[in-house]
Amino acid sequence: MSFALKLDRIAARADELRAMLTEGITGEAYVKASRELSDIEPVVARIGELRAAERAQAEAETMLGDPEMRELAEAELRALKEQVPELQHELRIALLPKDAADERSAILEIRPAAGGDEAGLFAAELFGMYQRYAALRGWRFEILEYGDTELGGLKEGIAEITGRGVFARLKFESGVHRVQRVPATENQGRIHTSTVTVAVLPEAEEVDVQIDEGDLRIDVYRASGAGGQHVNKTDSAVRITHIPTGIVVAMQEERSQHKNRAKAMKILRARMYEQQRSSLAATRAADRKSQVGTGDRSERIRTYNFPQGRVSDHRINLTLYKIDRVMQGELDAFIDALIAEDQATRLAAEE
Repeated sequence: MSFALKLDRIAARADELRAMLTEGITGEAYVKASRELSDIEPVVARIGELRAAERAQAEAETMLGDPEMRELAEAELRALKEQVPELQHELRIALLPKDAADERSAILEIRPAAGGDEAGLFAAELFGMYQRYAALRGWRFEILEYGDTELGGLKEGIAEITGRGVFARLKFESGVHRVQRVPATENQGRIHTSTVTVAVLPEAEEVDVQIDEGDLRIDVYRASGAGGQHVNKTDSAVRITHIPTGIVVAMQEERSQHKNRAKAMKILRARMYEQQRSSLAATRAADRKSQVGTGDRSERIRTYNFPQGRVSDHRINLTLYKIDRVMQGELDAFIDALIAEDQATRLAAEE
């Protein structure tokens, strides 16, 4: 189907939905039609702008033959020849297949990988970086689990980031983040390299993932010292094992066993939902590895070099010399570039 025909069909569908809504449909049909119209109205508005620009371009071209109007027409054409392709590009992006999880909130998981104590320290700094980024975006950042080390590093950090479109902006952060710097514990000034894994999972509702209670093994135990925010004398910590998949979630952040179980189930649902999404994507013949990464936790995606003050994203060859600001949560330059690269890759695949 041609691009122009796609636009015509979307505009016609919007007219059809408006007619349905004014004809007095009720109940679930009304809700469904309203939601569909709300989803496509921004695209329809852009189509209207494109059509108006195309008409103006055609009119300006007819005016070129008039000596008195030629200069005005040429000026208008210069502007329209920039505007029309921009509008067409925006519409092509708007028509790309949507990731069903994009509008969801997300679960962020951060763990040190290679590098011992230094990896734990950097994991804590990355956790703080994403917390600050969430604050800059106006998102809610709730710590579900935070296991710290004696040196102030992080053993494991899990947070729920709530807001519209959180997953769309953070999904390309999954992977291995590498730090190069002189650790505070290094006496000879040598630069060490350490790594931290980041996973961003779309938050799942109960309707997304069916979990049979019979498939769960639930163990309760006493919260430990370092690694638990609270140390108490009751068996409040919870470990849930989903036997069919082998996924294990342990939670001891809360004093209440009930609260720990609820948080653990939230993380378990997110991990199972992401596992289902990954499995589905792998089986699709049309699914291609994106140039901006697969979301695999073993894929090295970014390097933070403190001596040189630079942060480099290896997927898009983007290096910024503002490491202090990046660590303060100013991630939009990377995230916007990653989203643009993903869109360009998918547009090329559509052609």
